[in-house]
Amino acid sequence: MAAYLQWRRFVFFDKELVKEPLGNDGAAPGAAPASGPSASKFLCLPPGITVCDSGRGSLVFGDMEGQIWFLPRSLQLTGFQAYKLRVTHLYQLKQHNILASVGEDEEGINPLVCPQVKIWNLEKRDGGNPLCTRIFPAIPGAEPTVVSCLTVHENLNFMAIGFTDGSVTLNKGDITRDRHSKTQILHKGNYPVTGLAFRQAGKTTHLFVVTTENVQSYIVSGKDYPRVELDTHGCGLRCSALSDPSQDLQFIVAGDECVYLYQPDERGPCFAFEGHKLIAHWFRGYLVIVSRDRKVSPKSEFTSRDSQSSDKQILNIYDLCNKFIAYSTVFEDVVDVLAEWGSLYVLTRDGRVHALQEKDTQTKLEMLFKKNLFEMAINLAKSQHLDSDGLAQIFMQYGDHLYSKGNHDGAVQQYIRTIGKLEPSYVIRKFLDAQRIHNLTAYLQTLHRQSLANADHTTLLLNCYTKLKDSSKLEEFIKTKSESEVHFDVETAIKVLRQAGYYSHALYLAENHAHHEWYLKIQLEDIKNYQEALRYIGKLPFEQAESNMKRYGKILMHHIPEQTTELLKGLCTDYRPNLEGRGDREAPGCRANSEEFIPIFANNPRELKAFLEHMSEVQRDSPQGIYDTLLELRLQNWAHEEEPQVKEKLHAEAISLLKSGRFCDVFDKALVLCQMHDFQDGVLYLYEQGKLFQQIMHYHMQHEQYQQVLTVCERHGEQEPSLWEQALSYFARKEEDCKEYVAAVLRHIESKNLMPPLLVVQTLAHNSTATLSVIRDYLVQKLQKQSQQIAQDELRVRRYREETTRIRQEIQELKASPKIFQKTKCSICNSALELPSVHFLCGHSFHQHCFESYSESDADCPTCLPENRKVMDMIRAQEQKRDLHDQFQHQLKCSNDSFSVIADYFGRGVFNKLTLLTDPPTARLTASLEAGLQKDLLIHARRGT
Repeated sequence: MAAYLQWRRFVFFDKELVKEPLGNDGAAPGAAPASGPSASKFLCLPPGITVCDSGRGSLVFGDMEGQIWFLPRSLQLTGFQAYKLRVTHLYQLKQHNILASVGEDEEGINPLVCPQVKIWNLEKRDGGNPLCTRIFPAIPGAEPTVVSCLTVHENLNFMAIGFTDGSVTLNKGDITRDRHSKTQILHKGNYPVTGLAFRQAGKTTHLFVVTTENVQSYIVSGKDYPRVELDTHGCGLRCSALSDPSQDLQFIVAGDECVYLYQPDERGPCFAFEGHKLIAHWFRGYLVIVSRDRKVSPKSEFTSRDSQSSDKQILNIYDLCNKFIAYSTVFEDVVDVLAEWGSLYVLTRDGRVHALQEKDTQTKLEMLFKKNLFEMAINLAKSQHLDSDGLAQIFMQYGDHLYSKGNHDGAVQQYIRTIGKLEPSYVIRKFLDAQRIHNLTAYLQTLHRQSLANADHTTLLLNCYTKLKDSSKLEEFIKTKSESEVHFDVETAIKVLRQAGYYSHALYLAENHAHHEWYLKIQLEDIKNYQEALRYIGKLPFEQAESNMKRYGKILMHHIPEQTTELLKGLCTDYRPNLEGRGDREAPGCRANSEEFIPIFANNPRELKAFLEHMSEVQRDSPQGIYDTLLELRLQNWAHEEEPQVKEKLHAEAISLLKSGRFCDVFDKALVLCQMHDFQDGVLYLYEQGKLFQQIMHYHMQHEQYQQVLTVCERHGEQEPSLWEQALSYFARKEEDCKEYVAAVLRHIESKNLMPPLLVVQTLAHNSTATLSVIRDYLVQKLQKQSQQIAQDELRVRRYREETTRIRQEIQELKASPKIFQKTKCSICNSALELPSVHFLCGHSFHQHCFESYSESDADCPTCLPENRKVMDMIRAQEQKRDLHDQFQHQLKCSNDSFSVIADYFGRGVFNKLTLLTDPPTARLTASLEAGLQKDLLIHARRGT
């Protein structure tokens, strides 16, 4: 039970008398009074008002004359005669423009005649008055009684009437029509019925019935109408009401001792409001009660109300949710309290209407702020559905108030409620003092839980944890179960924890949130746990493992070279992350570029050699840099090795690597490496592979290896004959006795005809030890061969001259003498010739039809055409190659018989005189005749052979 004596009182309503309108456009109810001579008078209702209600934009009144009056917002009072005698009850529906009334049309004792229930459709007219859609007697039985209360369901399917004899009738069906409605007695009792109310919950309809002594509820949407006894306390007339959804549609019963709230199946809370209750009304979340201070008996509500007309009556407006009195005032003889147009209207017995208009929410809050009633302001704002920005402003003011009073714990709780609306820096600045670090920590924790913290907030919170040495809170903050529960910037947290020396916590964050770089930094730079860092890299996906090995490989190689080398071997061949000590064999293997990891082994040649040899053996298609580095490393080891056996082994390894065929594209680099380390066998091998025979020759010459010089000439002289000439010049410059080597060179020169004899003699003339006996055999053989060659050439010249003379004579005869064709057979079919026939100067004859069948051209002999075509092709080839002077020079230099080369090019016409435009015509004609003669001679020469 809540005692209202402890509730605060406020003035949240403005009270004023309603004035008459100025003409047709008068002021609305509740407007400020006009001033000046034209000020309007106070509104006064007709006398004899007995009953009131409101809804659908009007206040509705019934009087003792049987009239029903309507007061709309324009305050233009209108009415009509509803009953002949009096109106006793009114009920205006809120969702339909339907009015239900109870009144008396004639005097008498007959209960069937009076009273009457009438249903009015206010939207339709009948002779200027509202249309009465239904009339039926209020009392269903024969026993006379008086109607005490009336209620109608908003769906127009239920209407309940209470009587002073304790009975309640239920009209079920369409209440606006007789044929669709059925009336039955729902309740019978011994005490007068003082209040009725329908409550709709889903598809279930309840009817609350209250008498002077009890409260019960019925389920009227079913068939059996089950009844529930709720309480043994009742109330007087008009002292019950149904709350709105903010109070869960509870039925309110205002007794003299307490105000009770009921659900359909049980009693709810109660409030101890003093005073004899006269009227209870519900208005927009407020409970309005009109009461008297001195108590009277309940029966006076029916028998002696007039005797109390001069008593002062108190109107209180209660806020049951926030537990305060929103307004309290005193009236004289209140007739009823109505709610319409967003305001309360109090009708008094003198016919005046008092308007109670609620102040706006901001005004009410300011009144509470002035009294430092922030908790009440917060509750009020929530009940008024103030937006989040408005609530945050109240929380901030409340927090500032508590902070100024020194209640820092309470202040920070209010500031926490402003998160998301108030700038965090406003709060943080207030709690930066070391003594308030606990409050700052609480605020920052909530800020992170709502995912509204930035990196600076995270830094500040972690610093608070570390200064407080609160490891449990710190672990609770960072050890979240899933990524979605992380409410802070992980990288910032790692930095702060690392700086504060909380390495284990920083490692936890880095590992669980995949900040691999920070994990490795802490392990390598702070903790110096190189084994764990290497193990962690081995668990990473390929791309991350590769990048981290490039970044931290040198550090790991310096401290744990063997393990690092093994990891690099796997990373560059067939890498699979090592999860929980076992490789993930189902995942596809990846392979890094091994050449990129060579700089890691800068100060670890032994591990570098093992790595390079592993890569060259396991992965034959390794990058070229692997083989280049391996060759350089082997050459370095060979050059610095002093033990003969080991040096020989290293020599063999280096030669084997050179012969592996991996240095064809980088020949120059391998050669430079071998020369830098004075690896002569490698140099000579590379010279030979690169066909640098001159360099091989020069190498042996520099080292005076005579036999090797001859060997090089013998092995490569065919590919480069100039080697023999260089060898002869080399031996000719030597002063010591080299006759044996000179003789060997001369034999080869003579057999291959590499040098003219005169050039040989001139070369050997510079050697004082070379006597004539050395070259005697060479000269004799050379002269004999030249004599034989001269004889052969003279014989050939004579034969060519004879042939040329013959051909010239034959050509002359063809030009000057007639040609007699004596062949008797066709050269194609060998049949006897018959006219018509075709004869050619070459001596072939053909049938015309054979010629036409086999000839390719009318001007060429079919028999001679293949041979002539070859000759013509040769001539064209000669003409195309006339300007090939570079080729001529090369052939002339490389040929054993220079004269034959010159004769060949002379025959092609290379040395012919060019016919220029500046030459005289006779010269051009002579050149043309000579060219034609050469062509004919060549054709006849080919035919003759």
